[in-house]
Amino acid sequence: MPHKHNAARRHHIPKMRHQVLNWPEYEAGLRRRGSLTLWITEEALTEWSAVPRTTPGGQRRCADGAIQTCLMLRTAFKLALRQAEDLMGSVRELMGVDIVVLARGTVGRRAALPNGL
Repeated sequence: MPHKHNAARRHHIPKMRHQVLNWPEYEAGLRRRGSLTLWITEEALTEWSAVPRTTPGGQRRCADGAIQTCLMLRTAFKLALRQAEDLMGSVRELMGVDIVVLARGTVGRRAALPNGL
């Protein structure tokens, strides 16, 4: 028994608690995990534009949720801001909706990113 002395410190894989009974559905679900399908709900689309400001200054074109969506896609696909901007434009075209895609400078400013990113 070569591992007898280290048995207490070894990492054991626990047994499955549940038995999979619907293998075709389970396997199809595993395959769908690699899909690049993206859903943006109707509620998110209606709140995409920012509320007009009442104070002096420039008007925001997009709400914070739009910035967060762009930043989440950027993080998920490990993209630079320029590529994230283009990805948001292609998502807009694929969905066939009329939403504003912000420039990378605006996303960087609103997200408070360092200039190097």
